Amino acid sequence: MKPTHRERLQACLNGEATDRPPIALWRHFPVDDQTPDSLAAATLNFQKSYDFDLVKVTPASSFCMKDWGVEDAWEGSTEGTRRYTRRVIQKPQDWESLPVLAPSAPHLAAQLDCLRQIRARLGPEVPMLATVFNPLAQARNLSGGEALLVHLRKYPEAVLKALETIALSTQRFVEAALETGIDGVFYAIQHAQAGLLTLDEYKSFGLPFDHKVLEPARDLWCNLLHLHGSDIYFDIVSEFSFQIVNWHDRETPPSLAEAQQVFGGTVCGGLERDRLVYGEQAEILKEARNAQAQAKGRRLILSTGCVVPIIASHGNIMAARNSFASPQSLAKTAPLRKYGVHG
Repeated sequence: MKPTHRERLQACLNGEATDRPPIALWRHFPVDDQTPDSLAAATLNFQKSYDFDLVKVTPASSFCMKDWGVEDAWEGSTEGTRRYTRRVIQKPQDWESLPVLAPSAPHLAAQLDCLRQIRARLGPEVPMLATVFNPLAQARNLSGGEALLVHLRKYPEAVLKALETIALSTQRFVEAALETGIDGVFYAIQHAQAGLLTLDEYKSFGLPFDHKVLEPARDLWCNLLHLHGSDIYFDIVSEFSFQIVNWHDRETPPSLAEAQQVFGGTVCGGLERDRLVYGEQAEILKEARNAQAQAKGRRLILSTGCVVPIIASHGNIMAARNSFASPQSLAKTAPLRKYGVHG
């Protein structure tokens, strides 16, 4: 009898042998991500189609900042992301006037509603992660990336005050998210990369606020750290207690094998995003098998380094999903699988 998704993932996190590596892909759902009902429906339909081992709920990044007044628009990005059309930080003094948000603020409350809907319909055997953007990532979207870096270096006290406000607001959101039944948080860090900040700058403007936000989630069993971008400071994983780490491993160091030398938890990656769009299915299978070999068959979740582009084909996503299923098992289990995918 095959393990449930939860059992397979828990065994993987414990370093135990599994019938196959857990597999999980996630994507944006533009337009659908503007209401809790439609985002929940789109997320559940994606899971119904592919039966992944965990569900990472992916709202538009603006969900946690719209209650401060940012605005954005859908303009057709292949990643499914929206462009910010209104920032609320225009001058350094604006950082000091941000109010603390309560989880009952309209857009935060809407995302909590979405999480509750997904949890209720997903059932208990499929782990679910809530996306949480770290305070620096939110600050970037409140001001614009260049403005944040200028203000951070010229007006550090103003930015630090705002980061404290953002961290407290996000901490309260995480506390409320726990009540929806999430299994972990997908914690997105975007500034731990050499092209943006020095390591010392990240330790001053990032880490203290990361720890504040994550404190309520410390007892969850399936927390995932996402280190976004290139030339990342991978060693900061030692500052946290995440069970899983995800980064663009096919695009920037370290490799999966190198990461397992310094991180004792589970690595998440192995597939290049563009390959899911432009590659052949045989290439996807080759990458998946290489990822398994790098990890020596343990502590690996097969995934991409970030969101799957919304133009990735169904066939290529299926190829990734079925990477470790034999033709015999596919034929044998085809009539039995609830969602029409196998392995």
